[in-house]
Amino acid sequence: MSDNQPRQHRSNPLWMDGITEKPSPIRRLIIGCLFPIMIVQGIWVRLTVPKLPEAKGAREGIVGGGLPLRLLVAGDSSAAGVGVSSQKEALAGRMVSLLADDFKVSWKLIANTGWTTAELRQFLSTEPSIRYDIVLTATGVNDITSRLSVSAALLEQAKLVELLRDRFAVRHILISGLPPVHRFPSLPEPLRCYIGARAQRLDAAIQIWSQNQTDCEHIPLRFAVGPENMASDGFHPGPDIYALWGQAAADIIRIKCL
Repeated sequence: MSDNQPRQHRSNPLWMDGITEKPSPIRRLIIGCLFPIMIVQGIWVRLTVPKLPEAKGAREGIVGGGLPLRLLVAGDSSAAGVGVSSQKEALAGRMVSLLADDFKVSWKLIANTGWTTAELRQFLSTEPSIRYDIVLTATGVNDITSRLSVSAALLEQAKLVELLRDRFAVRHILISGLPPVHRFPSLPEPLRCYIGARAQRLDAAIQIWSQNQTDCEHIPLRFAVGPENMASDGFHPGPDIYALWGQAAADIIRIKCL
């Protein structure tokens, strides 16, 4: 990012009216009454939902023969490809395969199951300071499930973007939105409604914040989800969703880089 680009709202995104505000008193009362139930449901989900492995395969490489493009994909279990067996079926693999028709893609995947945005940022701060043209991030769900407030989770997203700018001199940052958690089949009600609403609020906040950043773009993940197109754990994407996600990201990258 050049020094003459606008820097307002870079470090503190909490200027947005209404997006990160606290729930109403009535809503807080309802949540408080249901909280013991949701605690038990959360424990039950952790004990019963199968723990799927990350996708196997290479996490960096060079493919294609067109214009040079340096790509970093970074995030949590969804970026790591949990839900499919091979990285070729996962997000990074889908993107690289589609972009190889137009670019010589030097790519790297940095992702780990369970990472919060802060943990991803901490790990990236130890990586070599390499220049990337595009970074795609996929993080935020673990912030919500760890009960981080929406305001704090949004601030973590802003800090991650700042690190990417400063350490990797990124030209464009694609911020994946949060998935429709309120439709995840593995989550029982009312836990699904509660976590889903928090995910929707954070996603809306990220979308509005990113519109005020000259180098950021929000990728909404508003794909239809259900047992038929999700992984067997009912929580992670299946091959079809990864394909749609990868296609959406590749289309944006072509527009920005060709």
